[in-house]
Amino acid sequence: MDMRPLKQFLALADTLHFGRASELCHVSPSTLSRTIRQLEEALDAPLFVRDNRHVALTRQGHLFQQYAREALGQWEMLRHALGSQAGELAGEISIYCSVTASYSFLYDLLSDVRQRHPRIELKLHTGDPAESMGRVLAGEEDMAITPRPRSMPAGLAFKSLTRSPLVFIAPMAQAEWVPATPDSPSIEQWRNVPMILSEAGLSREYADTWFRALGVPPSIYAQVAGHEAIVSMVGLGFGIGVVPRIVIDNSPLAQRVRVLPVKPELPHYDVGLCVLHRQLKSPLIQALWETVSER
Repeated sequence: MDMRPLKQFLALADTLHFGRASELCHVSPSTLSRTIRQLEEALDAPLFVRDNRHVALTRQGHLFQQYAREALGQWEMLRHALGSQAGELAGEISIYCSVTASYSFLYDLLSDVRQRHPRIELKLHTGDPAESMGRVLAGEEDMAITPRPRSMPAGLAFKSLTRSPLVFIAPMAQAEWVPATPDSPSIEQWRNVPMILSEAGLSREYADTWFRALGVPPSIYAQVAGHEAIVSMVGLGFGIGVVPRIVIDNSPLAQRVRVLPVKPELPHYDVGLCVLHRQLKSPLIQALWETVSER
């Protein structure tokens, strides 16, 4: 069976951009457009509203998006079930993680999977860790490497892989706004410190809680997506940031920033693998889940 039309539809439904979707599917924009047109003709319903600038799902498109995800999931489960009878698993698993996770410990985590199940194809997508659980819950990714939230969303399984402290970082160059005694913080010291923080996610929640406990709102210089960008901006001398220590340890700009011994310390980042509980019924997902050792 040719499941490519469903995959191409889902790529466009997720990106709402013909250029990016065609790149993800390794087809030309004209081929993708023809596929969507054929689906709409077969269904006798419009799936997208599109003009020269915008693409949006119609009501029928949202319904078909749910069907396409379920159909592909069932198809993969059937393939894996039949393949397991032959003694070998085959198929695709999409994994979402931050850039840091992709080159810090992803290789070690997945090397055993590649050796035990060489026919499993791993599709890696990188981005802001604040989006990871949402992408898994929405069915856009099979798994994600993500920090454990304060409250785990219903329906998600989580396996801890590593822990990393959250730290305040400052540029190596001296600046008058860097607190002189970060181990004994005061409102006066931190009131006008330019802060570079994540737009959302656990590190932002912990940073906001720290400032509330101090009794002063953070003076936001910039809000960015991804911790790697925070290290870059701090290294350039734009302000103080909050990032997991693992990001600094794996950053090419580590020599341009320094960790401030701030008290009280921020909580640790518990980084792990998350997946929908119902996905663990898939032999393919279960094979990866069981191969990765919890730490």
